[in-house]
Amino acid sequence: MPVARLNDVDINYLLEGDGPETVVLINGLADDLLTWFYQVESLLKAGFRVLRFDNRGIGESSKPAGPYTTELFAQDAKALVDHLGITNFHLMGVSMGGMIAQEYALAYESDLRSLTLACTYAAPGPFCSRMFSLWADIAAVQGVPMVMRDVTLWAFTQEFFETRGDELAEFETAMAYMNQSVPAYLAQLHSIRQHDTTARISRLSVPTLVLAGEEDILIPVELSRKLHQLLPKSEFVTTPGGHGCMWEHPESFNQHFIRFIKNSKGGDKQ
Repeated sequence: MPVARLNDVDINYLLEGDGPETVVLINGLADDLLTWFYQVESLLKAGFRVLRFDNRGIGESSKPAGPYTTELFAQDAKALVDHLGITNFHLMGVSMGGMIAQEYALAYESDLRSLTLACTYAAPGPFCSRMFSLWADIAAVQGVPMVMRDVTLWAFTQEFFETRGDELAEFETAMAYMNQSVPAYLAQLHSIRQHDTTARISRLSVPTLVLAGEEDILIPVELSRKLHQLLPKSEFVTTPGGHGCMWEHPESFNQHFIRFIKNSKGGDKQ
């Protein structure tokens, strides 16, 4: 995969398809660009060009010393799309990626045709803040794979655990061998602990979809609903599944997303 040297880091990316409109995908905490493997084929079949990349601190991108912020991640994304000459695009971020996408929209709204914020929040609140503090403590002592064992319990529904054991085993194996050091993980984790757009997000006017897994207990659905309520031009939908709904129920997740971006005219140029 190609690598671009931007903002003093190497950003590993993959640009696929030749459609007239581009979708830019931003990953969550401790996820590399492969996290979108259930989405890319559907987007390409729908006629979109798709850009995905490893955030700093994960995958084949550089892992400089942290801490990182969602603003810094957004600056990396901006440098990459400018490097590739991409404008007037649809931006989707999931979880931490949704926080990065908020900061991108606040700084560079004119770049966007639409904005989709999946399984994310404007601010973590007391529940998520305590959970993230626990993850930081576990990672520092027992390593990132141990944290990811805990994350798996939060990310999927009871039905998934009971009926889809083979897929669960694949996810657990991938998480156990993920390419992320403890310092890089903690640097990324810092960004979501500090993220807060509550006082700023209402200034956005780009058409926005806020999407949540209806059984999400990692980033509770109510936090996604509060984000929607802060956004004047947003639509709120839920899809079956929990925080990992993009993997557990990709058909529904993709259907909502593709329907929204196909109907979005927010970035049309006169």
